[in-house]
Amino acid sequence: MIDFRPIAAVLGVLLAVLGTTMMIPALVDVLAGEDDFIIYAATAAITVFVGLSLWLAGRTGEVELLGLRQAFILTTLSWVLLSLFAAIPFMWSETRLSFADAYFEAMSGLTTTGATVISNLDDRPPGILIWRAFLHWYGGIGIIVFAMAFLPMLQIGGMQLFRAESSDKSEKVLPRAAQLAKGILGTYVALTFICGLAYMLAGMDAFDAVAHAMATISTGGFSTHDASIGFFHSPAIEYVAIVFMITGSLPFLLYVRVLAGDFSRLFANAEVRLFLGLAAVFTLISMFEQVRGGIAEGETALRHALFNVVSLMSTTGFVTVDFTDWGPPTDALYFILLFLGGCTGSTSGGMKMFRIAILGSALVQHLKRIVYPSGVFPVRYGGAPIDDSVVASVLSFGFLYLASFAVISIALNWFGLDLVTALSGAITAIGNVGPGIGPHIGPAANFAGLPDSVIWILSFGMLLGRLELFTVLVLFLPSFWRR
Repeated sequence: MIDFRPIAAVLGVLLAVLGTTMMIPALVDVLAGEDDFIIYAATAAITVFVGLSLWLAGRTGEVELLGLRQAFILTTLSWVLLSLFAAIPFMWSETRLSFADAYFEAMSGLTTTGATVISNLDDRPPGILIWRAFLHWYGGIGIIVFAMAFLPMLQIGGMQLFRAESSDKSEKVLPRAAQLAKGILGTYVALTFICGLAYMLAGMDAFDAVAHAMATISTGGFSTHDASIGFFHSPAIEYVAIVFMITGSLPFLLYVRVLAGDFSRLFANAEVRLFLGLAAVFTLISMFEQVRGGIAEGETALRHALFNVVSLMSTTGFVTVDFTDWGPPTDALYFILLFLGGCTGSTSGGMKMFRIAILGSALVQHLKRIVYPSGVFPVRYGGAPIDDSVVASVLSFGFLYLASFAVISIALNWFGLDLVTALSGAITAIGNVGPGIGPHIGPAANFAGLPDSVIWILSFGMLLGRLELFTVLVLFLPSFWRR
């Protein structure tokens, strides 16, 4: 029998923290003279009350370590339950979203996906805009902690390799896990502050700078304007966004090491090199397509290409121009980008660079074995041989990732979406990217108007992708719940 008491206690603490932070948009609306501050205050009281009730019901006299099954349940319920309470302001405030749309918006925020069903953002009260941005920021640090604390233990898709990278005693920067978490949180806060300051220096007002800084470092993509970053028509702001979208896509553990004086580890990391290399290659191809099609040239073509490639690879989803107007080759190129993602231990989604590197190495190994059947060719990552169990785990994840993409695509198409929208909608949800391809959910549109059935499927897809597939799907196995 699974003991749900420690699960309830942890969920209670998370809910209480979430409820407390609802006073931030309340304060913003008070300063702006908006009446919605009452909504946030009431929702905060409800959320904190439920959180404290769960904590009191779940706490015991002794501290218990979470077991494997409890970790799976806690991880999934955290995002499900937090999204439920985070959705209340979207239903009760001026936006008046339906339950399905409100839950979608909250899930999109906490999973740092950035897909939205809210239009006319330029005319919305500041409270709801800062609440959306804060959901990104809250979910982003939660994702990093989740990646470090639970995924290696659950051995999901090769994440035991990340455990070796982040916990090896010979390389540990800080002596205890609590100090390491504190270092990462401090880095997260510092980068957000620096990003916001850079946006202000580039021309944003303070409110937009704070909201976009939280959305950028968390690689979320919620903006305060319908036109996203394109609203500002500022190359300086676009370059700031590019730099900090890349920053949010790299392992935060490496930043802690850099702050401790180990500067060489940042660019010596195999994931970082692969991410930057692929970004450079896809940027050159995208720039070439713009010049060839007479769309843009010179610095403008380079900036548009770099911004869109980094935005999609980092799974941030900011938009400056509608790249779907550039023609079929670019659509195909950017559709591929929706699958990639950033680095492990970052706030970005997608397949992750370390899995792509291992899949590539496994493919090369297989080709060599075809040519030299008696040869010994180990799969390598970062120059070191990788255990077969890690390779099998990554291969399993890759298969399940594509299978989930196929199933969700078919489901979306069955509920009436055209093929392009269904395919891009499925991968943008699983990859936690944000915008899709096509006229309905592309960079110039949003997810408003989609039927509730589609909205719920996409919400599940965002949860599935953010929690690395296995964490959610294992709960559907009957054997998981047996004694």
